[in-house]
Order: sequence, then C-alpha cells, then structure tokens
Amino acid sequence: MAKKNYSCDVLIIGTGVTGLATAMYSARFNLKTIVVGDLEGGTITQTDEVSNYPGFKNLTGTELANKIKEHAMEYDITILGEFIDRISKEGEVFKAESSTSIFEAKTVILTTGTKAKELGVPGEKELMGRGVHTCALCDAPFYKNKILGVVGGSDSAAKEALLLSRHAEKVYIIYRGESIRPEPVNGKKIKESKNIKIINNTNIVKIVGEGKLDHVVLDKPYNGSKEFKLDGVFIEIGHIPLSDLAKQLKVNLNEKGEVKVNRNSETNILGFFAAGDVIDTEFKQAITGVAEGVTASYFAYQYIQNKS
Repeated sequence: MAKKNYSCDVLIIGTGVTGLATAMYSARFNLKTIVVGDLEGGTITQTDEVSNYPGFKNLTGTELANKIKEHAMEYDITILGEFIDRISKEGEVFKAESSTSIFEAKTVILTTGTKAKELGVPGEKELMGRGVHTCALCDAPFYKNKILGVVGGSDSAAKEALLLSRHAEKVYIIYRGESIRPEPVNGKKIKESKNIKIINNTNIVKIVGEGKLDHVVLDKPYNGSKEFKLDGVFIEIGHIPLSDLAKQLKVNLNEKGEVKVNRNSETNILGFFAAGDVIDTEFKQAITGVAEGVTASYFAYQYIQNKS
C-alpha cells in the first residue's frame, strides 16, 4: 500500500502537552502545522494529580492534556496518531516517515519526551503487567487492600506511593540511597501517611512469580529475610530520553542521550528544534516543556521567514 504524503512548514513529533502547545503557537504564526505521535497527551496522562500548572489549582494529567489539546484545536493544525521511525534532511527539507505516511517539512520540532527506565533484573520483563508496573494511576485500582512496593527515591516515586496508598493496605518505598528526595510537600505527606513505609539502602535484585508476582528478592535482609512478599511492585527510577530520531540526524546529545539545545530551543542542525523532557535541562515539568515548545515555534517561524 502506498504511503500518504504530507507537506508542512512545521512538523512537531510528539503529541504530549509540549507538542500540543507548540502546535498552537506554530499555527498562530500562520505556519502549516502537523503534529505526529503515538501517545496523545503524553506521559502526564499517567499523573493522577497536577497542582503546579499555572491557571489550574488542581486537575488530573489527562484533564490538563485535554484542555491544551482543545485550545490547540482552535487553530488550523493536523494531529495524527502515528509513530515516526525514520528521519533525514535532504537539502533544506526534512523527510520523516512512519509505517503509513511520509512527511516533508521546512522545520521539525522534537517533543518526544521520555520513557520509564527498567530495573533490568530477572523476572521484570516476564511479569510486566502481571504484578510489575510503571504507572500507579493506570493500575492502582487493581490492588485494593494489597501489599505494594514502589522502587525509587525521587519526587515521582513519592507521588506514586501516595497514590497507591489510597488503595493499598501497605506501601513500601524501596530505595537504594540513604533517604528519598521528594518535594517538601510530598515528603510531609509521606511522613504523615499511616500506611507508607520506607526501606532505604536496599535494592531489588530479582522478581519472582509464576504467571504473576509472588515476591521480590532484596540484596539485604528485611525483617530477617531477603525474600519480600508483595502483591505488586511499581518501578519509578527515572526516564530515558526518546532521542533516536535526533541521533539519525546527528544532532548533538549529552551523555544521558538528551538533545542539546540553546535558549532558542535550537539544535546544531539548522531548522531542527527540540523541547520538553527530551532536551538537556535539569528541571523537567509540564510548564517548562510548554514554554520551551512555544520558544521553539517562534524561532522556527523566524527560521522560515529568513529563508523566504
């Protein structure tokens, strides 16, 4: 079957909140704008509570993504649910391909974000979705009155544990470091919780079960045993930038694989911009990603104007 062909001024790869906000601004500059991605709304849709996005005191990640999409759709943009797996630059034109479509664009803005890291221990892949999870919002309701573990020590891990504690009988935060590092407000909630317990300086080295999780194996004894009975374990140990397309274009990346950009969201490849969690910033939030995307759209507009 022949692939569909599209052409545009700006091709935004990634349909999370960063990509959707970027598209809104690109369209406001009267640029022909296409947004392509395989996860509409992005990873924030897995967040139960967003209380730090200006203008909204409290809402879910899905609600925030829907509001930004609704606003973006007030403008003339095209959103396609496809996965781009190849990209090249021929002269001054970018060519991107999915399994069904070919896109030609004057500029590209990469907003692909990240994916969750895995522990990389025996049993993890085999039991993924059968007791091993990466999204508390998605799977917490299946574990009412159960015993759960959260692996990680970041603020994200703390928020996962707090969400799970609404459903579970007990939640254990298992962290390899000396102490977890949540934002103060979430650290306070953890301390005040009656059913969250922290196990520090400890790693899970194996996940065990036949068809579903039975227990995990720790690298040191807890309550006299390395075997630790859990009904479910949620992995929250960080994320990997989805920068493979940038690599194909030989865009400069840092040691983490994040895309290097300047304050204008520009990369070393002319006409190729990046924004959001995929770039080399330390502080990653929905609001910062949206701001970076809006910046990228402006300088993409300037780039196109200068070429005219």
